[in-house]
Amino acid sequence: MMTDKGYVNAQLLISAEELSGKLDDESICIVDTRQTHEYVEGHIPGAIHLDLFGLSLNETNEKSFKAFMWTIGYLFSQRGVDPTKKIVWYDDISGVRSARGFWFCEYLGHESVQVLDGGFSAWVAAGGRVSTEAVEPGDVPPFPDNPQPETHMDADAIHQLLSQDDFAVLDTRTDDEHYARVARSARAGAIPGSIHVEWLNNLDDQGAFKPAAELRAMYEAVGITPEKRVMCY
Repeated sequence: MMTDKGYVNAQLLISAEELSGKLDDESICIVDTRQTHEYVEGHIPGAIHLDLFGLSLNETNEKSFKAFMWTIGYLFSQRGVDPTKKIVWYDDISGVRSARGFWFCEYLGHESVQVLDGGFSAWVAAGGRVSTEAVEPGDVPPFPDNPQPETHMDADAIHQLLSQDDFAVLDTRTDDEHYARVARSARAGAIPGSIHVEWLNNLDDQGAFKPAAELRAMYEAVGITPEKRVMCY
């Protein structure tokens, strides 16, 4: 079972121990989001492979965004991500690749989705079985196209809200990106007034999510509080 870390929505994570007991459960689809060579070297038995890290959109107008999300849904179906099952995403740790897969599912309207807490590192540490047998994507139904617009905010909407006291912009990128030492977008820098907490600060030394009390204290210390509307990027 998932260790009680005090989360309000604890069902969004699954522990390595709990997943280990469900490997034969045909109602679960496990997706490995690591790089290809890592998957080939060893993965959770039965996991399909889909590295989402290189897929991004540099034009976020409504038409482009809708087309991009349709492409993601089509890719999921082609690669065997089964919308009739609970989908468990994992990275090497609780990383950005698995988070991206999780968010895509949520936006497209697939609510039965989890992230493996601590990722493959936690799986190995827990003594989970490892396979080097590639899993061929099966024929699966089309992924749902039921967008959840409340999970996404475009640049124009963000700009209009920047002056509101109850709106907070949370920059989860690296220090170098936030402080404009590195540019991974058209321009270096950050959204004006954004609060910076690099995503790695959410994790403990093993790469799993910290308990809720620690996360709450960390975010409240920088002004990310429950009464605010928070946009993460």
